[in-house]
Amino acid sequence: MRTAGLMMNDVWADRALRERGVEAHRYDGLEAEIGVLVDSVELKHKGKDENHRPYLHVIGELRSITPAVSLPYGITQVTYSHGQGEKVDAFYEFDDTQLVALAAKGYFSSSFVVPEQLTGIEWELPATVDALVLTPSEHQADAPVVFMNVHRIADLEIDLESSGYDLSDYFADHSKDGKGKAEAVVDERGLRARSDAINSLFTEDELDLVEQAERQAGPESPEKTAADGVNTRLQELEAEIAAEREQFQDELKLTEGTPENLYHERVAQVLRADEVDAPGATDGDQDRTGIETERGSDLDFGLETEEQVKTGTTLDERKREAKQRAADLDFGQDRGHDLGS
Repeated sequence: MRTAGLMMNDVWADRALRERGVEAHRYDGLEAEIGVLVDSVELKHKGKDENHRPYLHVIGELRSITPAVSLPYGITQVTYSHGQGEKVDAFYEFDDTQLVALAAKGYFSSSFVVPEQLTGIEWELPATVDALVLTPSEHQADAPVVFMNVHRIADLEIDLESSGYDLSDYFADHSKDGKGKAEAVVDERGLRARSDAINSLFTEDELDLVEQAERQAGPESPEKTAADGVNTRLQELEAEIAAEREQFQDELKLTEGTPENLYHERVAQVLRADEVDAPGATDGDQDRTGIETERGSDLDFGLETEEQVKTGTTLDERKREAKQRAADLDFGQDRGHDLGS
């Protein structure tokens, strides 16, 4: 007789055992076959200690339990509806003969995958179970209530001998498939290496030139090379900063209204002109100053004119006159700009 069952971890199992006057039959360690509706099968590998040996991880739902010996009241099978059975995790181990067969079918090729026909079907797997059967009432035609428990349901180990399934037969033969592009390149390189037919990127003459240059240069520590590179870069940065600073100062001198512009046009030129007119100054000194004192310039700072030369004005008098005129100038009103701006 087939009957619907409950799992042993159900809350009603504990209540039934504690209820007085309830007759029950308990069986532990029974051999049985469980029906598992397989949802997925994954090909995985073990750790390095086991040489990455492949195995299958089978995931499914418990749908039935068939004890090797019938239970009381003629119960031969306990079934579970969809969503009522527990999750089953089984691990299928390949033996050495099966591994050889998988290798012959192209196990190491990229196209080797788990066949789809292994999923969506019900597998019958060996297991050890416990059973608790409650005796039905004598006055009513009640069916017996059965609670079941599957040992190691989350870690069920199976193989060809225990399950009777040779899963290596379900895998397709990929040994005759065309090699992928990457595999073809690797095989070609391996063939060249074995046949000493590798074509170098450089000729022997070019390799000799490189070796000669390395011998002449001598060994150079990486630390020294890195330090030289940093020093060179610092020198370049300092030169760039100095050039930018000089360019900025030149722009300030040419910008109307800045203190640098006023000093450059109204003070520095007068002082340099006085140095040129000083006794003992030569034509070379005048050339180094770079100042050209043109007659009839827009600004009159007391520089000597032809009339002053004719009247015999002394140099000291002209200096005092130039300084007095420079002191009397009102820089704040010149050209409409203020020194504090």
